[in-house]
Amino acid sequence: MVLQTLNRWLRRASGQALPIPDALWQSTLARYAFLARLTAAEQARLRVITGHFLDRKEFTGAHGLEVTDAMALDVAAQACLPLLHLGQPDAPEDALRWYDDFVGIVMHPDAAVARRQTMDGAGVMHHYDEVLSGEAMHRGPVMLSWPAVQGAGQAGQHGGYSVVIHEFVHKMDMQGGGADGAPPLPRGFMGARSAREAARHWADTWAPAYERFREEVIMAERFGAPAPWLDAYGASAPAEFFAVACEAHFVEPERFAYEFPALSAALRAFFKQNQAPALSA
Repeated sequence: MVLQTLNRWLRRASGQALPIPDALWQSTLARYAFLARLTAAEQARLRVITGHFLDRKEFTGAHGLEVTDAMALDVAAQACLPLLHLGQPDAPEDALRWYDDFVGIVMHPDAAVARRQTMDGAGVMHHYDEVLSGEAMHRGPVMLSWPAVQGAGQAGQHGGYSVVIHEFVHKMDMQGGGADGAPPLPRGFMGARSAREAARHWADTWAPAYERFREEVIMAERFGAPAPWLDAYGASAPAEFFAVACEAHFVEPERFAYEFPALSAALRAFFKQNQAPALSA
């Protein structure tokens, strides 16, 4: 253990990433189409960030689950995709500062069940069980269901699916405090002259989109209107709308840009992606 810690410290001091075997890396790319379609340069950059991520985070299996190298790599590569363009050109691992507030990633062999409580308007406390495929805790670990991780990008999923991206962009959102769908933005974001102006521009873009989407979900669920393409879970709160939008943005960027052009532009600016995706109906 001491030798592992020393080797990790030496790698960080030298700026080296944890080496990822080529066969293992290629297998992960092959499993997820949204990773495989990245350019060769993007894949190389993602591999560097992913190696540093694996060196800094600790994976734990719950309920007897053994987390293999391949499983950890599948999670790490998806978690690092939103960071692809956020680091310095010669130090892509700098983007991992977005994930500095935690170390642990807990993997479950199936969906987890969390006991919740809520108080109604009359002051009565109600207890219920919530089934979770993932959860990000403020300044705490990330929990993921392994079957849900494997389901990323599969055909038939609503609006582009990746529970890993969903939970890790929650972590990015939490850098500004609690998760509220408004991550911290710098001055200069989309031409803003101050961070406050950037936040106002973000709110002016996202708030009406969320309300429209919420109405669409209500009409579909209560009155049989056509269901929206994006995962209806996004209608539960602005933070969830942001997270499911980010999933769709990375997993099915062309469709997301077609459905939500203003949000697509905002996310491309936030994640510092340069070229807009080609639109398709």
